[in-house]
Amino acid sequence: MFLSVFEMFKVGIGPSSSHTMGPMVAAARFLDLLRSQPFTAHGLRASLHGSLAFTGVGHATDRATILGLAGLRPDTYDHAQAERLMVSIRDTKTIEVEGLPPLHFDPLADLVFDFGPALSGHANGMKLMATDAQGDVILRETYYSIGGGFVMTEAELAAGKDTDDGPPVPYPFKSAAEMLEMAKASGLSIAEMKRANELSRRPRAALDKGISRIWQVMSDCIDRGLEHDGILPGGLKVRRRARGIHQALMAERGLNLTAPHVINDWMSTYAMAVNEENAAGGQVVTAPTNGAAGVMPSVIRYWLDHVPGANPARVDEFLLTAAAIGGLVKYNASISGAEAGCQAEVGSAAAMAAAGLCAVLGGSPEQIENAAEIALEHHLGMTCDPVKGLVQVPCIERNGLGAIKAVSAASLAMRGDGQHLVSLDVCIETMRQTGADMSEKYKETSLGGLAVNVPNC
Repeated sequence: MFLSVFEMFKVGIGPSSSHTMGPMVAAARFLDLLRSQPFTAHGLRASLHGSLAFTGVGHATDRATILGLAGLRPDTYDHAQAERLMVSIRDTKTIEVEGLPPLHFDPLADLVFDFGPALSGHANGMKLMATDAQGDVILRETYYSIGGGFVMTEAELAAGKDTDDGPPVPYPFKSAAEMLEMAKASGLSIAEMKRANELSRRPRAALDKGISRIWQVMSDCIDRGLEHDGILPGGLKVRRRARGIHQALMAERGLNLTAPHVINDWMSTYAMAVNEENAAGGQVVTAPTNGAAGVMPSVIRYWLDHVPGANPARVDEFLLTAAAIGGLVKYNASISGAEAGCQAEVGSAAAMAAAGLCAVLGGSPEQIENAAEIALEHHLGMTCDPVKGLVQVPCIERNGLGAIKAVSAASLAMRGDGQHLVSLDVCIETMRQTGADMSEKYKETSLGGLAVNVPNC
């Protein structure tokens, strides 16, 4: 099993990797499919199903789908261009993209939110269609946005989770047990094995440059979040708080009377800064998702700015270790809130961050596996119940608490020798089972929990 660090950490836009980035990616794929057909299309249609329908407006799924059909992609997204395209499509009811004739598309009539039963493959389903001059469907494809910006067609999903068809990698571990066995046999760290796998697919310079960009985008996102205040979009009137908290922390810095627990406020503020940017539709990195995008950057920033001896040159070790753990979670369970609740998003992010921190603190592979297990175990059962379908409440604060748990998990693991009762593999399987048993009300549908008990206005 191989999942690249660049698949786990994708540069994209908020507010959601599964509900914003995924549909945009799916739409781009459909355009490519349409370009390969021998016939001429005259129009486009789309329908959103399951969680994409129930929380689609709050997650900007409709906008993302339209912009994807207009040729935009998350990694090269330009906000000004997007605004111009939305106005043009609304006024002309026409989409114009390279390699295709002008296509009729009325956002009010041709994009349908289907609130019936979810599609069979996944909670996040969508159908994209092309029509002829009479309005009859001549091409149809079903896509599933399976979390973290990953998109699969119905056929790809039916073929199985492991869709990697590249050349073999040196360390193809599919479980934490295999990972530890390979580390012991090779004498390599988890990050070193992950790096060797990556280098089997791309040149060293490209790998180093790409990892550097991942952290740069993460770090820039924290900084932007700490610079802005105001009200987040969407109607809940949620105030940005990261800037104000950060200013207060800076004013207190150096005071002898500052309580030790205030370090938790620093971690929360870094995480909240990222997720406030995400909620505002800014540029973020899936880590492993947008809804959990603040945990990883927060823990890295905490390590760099607050832990003596931290070395920026080792950020790649942190990210490679975290990506290895994230790959195990995705392959054996899920990173999708719509599939398994927030345990699959913030829980996975905390496990990844705990593993990365443990690695740069000098932890052994066994201690790293233990750190990831501790962090994930204590998120088991966490629901996904966003108020008004927005990635704001409880998502923003939840990232702060996820970062705190990640640091605590790494610290606890470093106090031990790596031996523990519950393995990471058992914990991941438990998370999968818990997600399968969880009521649909608590899996990113906004039909239960805080979403129905907190006023939406």
